[in-house]
Amino acid sequence: MTTAWPGSLPDVRAFVVIGDTNLARRVCASSTARKHLVHHLGEPSDSELRAALHDASDGVAILLHDDVAALRYALAVAHIAPQVPITVTVFDRTVAEELTRLLPQCDVTSPADLAAPALAGPCIDPTTAAVHHRPHGTLAVTVRDARPQFGPFRPHRRQLRRRLGNFVGQLRPHDGGTKLLVIGLLGIIGVLLADWAWLVGHGHHPAESLFHATRVVAAVGPAEAPEHSHGYQVAASAAMLATLVFSALFTAGVIERMLGPKLIGLIGPRTLPRADHVIVVGMGQVGLRLCAELQRHGVPVVGVERDPQAVTARLARSLGIPVMTGHGGDRAVLEKLRLGKARSIAAVGSDDLDNIAVAIAAHGVAPDTPVVIRAGEHEAIAETRSLLPMGTVRDVTSLAAGYVLARLLGEPVGGVIAHRSDVYLQRPDETFVRWPLTTRDHCPHPQPSGAGAGRSRRNGALTPPR
Repeated sequence: MTTAWPGSLPDVRAFVVIGDTNLARRVCASSTARKHLVHHLGEPSDSELRAALHDASDGVAILLHDDVAALRYALAVAHIAPQVPITVTVFDRTVAEELTRLLPQCDVTSPADLAAPALAGPCIDPTTAAVHHRPHGTLAVTVRDARPQFGPFRPHRRQLRRRLGNFVGQLRPHDGGTKLLVIGLLGIIGVLLADWAWLVGHGHHPAESLFHATRVVAAVGPAEAPEHSHGYQVAASAAMLATLVFSALFTAGVIERMLGPKLIGLIGPRTLPRADHVIVVGMGQVGLRLCAELQRHGVPVVGVERDPQAVTARLARSLGIPVMTGHGGDRAVLEKLRLGKARSIAAVGSDDLDNIAVAIAAHGVAPDTPVVIRAGEHEAIAETRSLLPMGTVRDVTSLAAGYVLARLLGEPVGGVIAHRSDVYLQRPDETFVRWPLTTRDHCPHPQPSGAGAGRSRRNGALTPPR
């Protein structure tokens, strides 16, 4: 019996897929399974690209990790075959906007943007498949009896508790430098208030008391006055010596923060949340978009990144997203982020195995906290059902492949969601249709192996329908 694939047409189409990525192989395999011709090229030269477009001109998919290379190939395709529709994945939004402006026939998308709603849904509520922002509000997608449907978005928000936690979280030390700064600042303020209270309690005017207390904190000493007792002079001397220590601690903390990346604020929106928040481990493109999506829905979020100099970690600062430097699988880091009080934790790094390690560590620290795991780089990890007890698995590669394939076939698509191992296309009328995909191992073109696994291939082949 022949399997009926959605989107398969009686006429055979010919596509060009550019890229030596898991996403490219997934799109190639799924297109071939639908009985279409696929010319799959890793890193073609201009002559190879021109020859491929001569044989296959129904659509081009440019699926690379390098935005600059994707931009170059998109411009080359538009020059060689101006009428051919192009679908390209670009992570940088500035490059994407410029490419859309230059090439109207080009559909520019990002796997991170496609996956963000599907990742944010289970982060907010384990029963939600995805959340979508609309001009009239936010809608949630739930799946019942294998049928996705839109519904009202009612997140369980503990407003009073969250606001109290944000207030208490101000000036909360999160690293050694910040702890020194806070200790020094609180020590100086404590000495000032204690000296001021002593003088006011002995009948001095509050303004005069503040003047003398400030001199003590500045290590100048109180102005000479006959009414000063010997006890006060001893206390003032001890206070000045203590102030020297507190001032040194405060100065060291200030220098540490000035020289550091300053990814977490002392006060304001970038302070560490204390409860009802989402912890996002891995601040790459997917992690950054997920944090922005959660913030859009009013959910407190904190990121974890091993490299404080990462571009996306610095970009998170401009978006008001606090980011802690450390390893997401470190128990001390998870406890410092109050995993037990969190709404959920999302492991969305680029390495599936690291994400599994984070999920295991999170389960050991707080077994009741929901876990969302990004997968897609390792086919077996993305598809195995044994991972489901650890958390909700979202295959980012499958989501992107479903969208790209729909665009190549001319299917109307407004987004993609996932439920367990199934991918669903969202139609413009806000209905959903199941969209089967083929594993990337079924891509018939040769794949790099051994020492050449890290290099892109230049050979391509036009695969006839099987």
